[in-house]
Amino acid sequence: MILRDAVHGLVAFESEEDAIVPRLLNTREMQRLRRIRQLGLTSLAYPGAEHTRFSHALGAAHVMKMLLARLRQIDRELPFWQRVTSERARDALAAALLHDVGHGPLSHLFESAMPGAVEHEEWTVRILLDPASEVHRTLVADDPGLPRRVAELIHGRHELPYLARAVSGTFDVDRCDYLLRDAHATGVRYGDYDLPWLLRSLRFSEPGGPPGHNAPSLAIDGQKGIVAIESFLLARYFMFQQVYFHKATRSAEWMIGAILRRALFVITDGMHLPVLPEAISVVASGDTPTLEQYLELDDQVLLGAIHAWENAKDPVLADLCKRLRARALFKTIELTPDTRDADSPHAFACPDEPTRKRALATAQEIAARAGLDPSLYVGLDVATDVPYSEDDSLHVVFPHGRPRPPSEVSFLLDRLRNETLTRCRIIFAPELRDAMREAFDH
Repeated sequence: MILRDAVHGLVAFESEEDAIVPRLLNTREMQRLRRIRQLGLTSLAYPGAEHTRFSHALGAAHVMKMLLARLRQIDRELPFWQRVTSERARDALAAALLHDVGHGPLSHLFESAMPGAVEHEEWTVRILLDPASEVHRTLVADDPGLPRRVAELIHGRHELPYLARAVSGTFDVDRCDYLLRDAHATGVRYGDYDLPWLLRSLRFSEPGGPPGHNAPSLAIDGQKGIVAIESFLLARYFMFQQVYFHKATRSAEWMIGAILRRALFVITDGMHLPVLPEAISVVASGDTPTLEQYLELDDQVLLGAIHAWENAKDPVLADLCKRLRARALFKTIELTPDTRDADSPHAFACPDEPTRKRALATAQEIAARAGLDPSLYVGLDVATDVPYSEDDSLHVVFPHGRPRPPSEVSFLLDRLRNETLTRCRIIFAPELRDAMREAFDH
């Protein structure tokens, strides 16, 4: 199979160990990812961000193929039991392709908006292990133990730790693809970095030991690759700061959450909604959807229901749904710490908890005076991420030197290490803007 990809160019899966990829692509669970956008509602801020989880999954599998080729160039120094065999390569390719197969509609939004929702990683494992799924049947046709091994890889566990970290780690094929793909689709350059050079700079940290001994971790050549790994980690930092935490995206996601909360409330209260996906009805009754019910959910189904709810008898639900479809998004006010606070020196940090609570209480009071439900027309949004959390999955090596953590040889990474990027905002209906500005200016 040969495809042309917008990010990687020609993408080919033609060898015997690659054959699992085309077979998995034809399963209904993978085809469902065509109907789930990679960045949820980010297209409301960046119009080009319409790419899907399906294209990202293909890209991650392609990056895994590139990584496997590099590993085979440098694993000659390892004992044969710690090298990448054809079976291990097939398992890794399947894990890279399937790592997001359990994602719900609108990216991470659905699972965060629904009370008690099962996280997408758990749905992925259910798809892999459920004998009724097409993904499971495709995997066991190759090897009965393959579904379990793929699930372990996705969770970052494998007899070769460096292979597990390639699926789930600081430097993994998921991040390698989504940074480039999201930057390309949104039209920004923050997420661009030199993937071919970064792969070319990979080494092993030390020779392998006897059977049963932990395999070495991956490392970056300190003479060639330190700038490449810096640009990769900084790209992730900038993409969160400028794209993933964009105020319009966060506002739209908060509105979806408010819509789903209101829908669950009116359903529980006995109101009939014009269109109701079965999975949401099950959640409203306090149960967990079956795998079949969950797989019927995608962006089109959820957005179609929200469109139908514009005609709901509940005026609040109808109003919120109309605003979202018309892109009448809620406005935001950024909350930043007092610049005199020595514990909060960063531009993108949050005020302390008491300050956030006072801000939210002020906003809710303004909404209540205007006759709007404070729990639905006002909210506090706190978005956080740690762009670079240092662990033992990646080292830097120099000739005749010990493996060293990246932060020891890079001023930039030492500064970024374990730092939390936080954006804290009050979100509110547009008609409250003047009152909000006046209150928060004071």
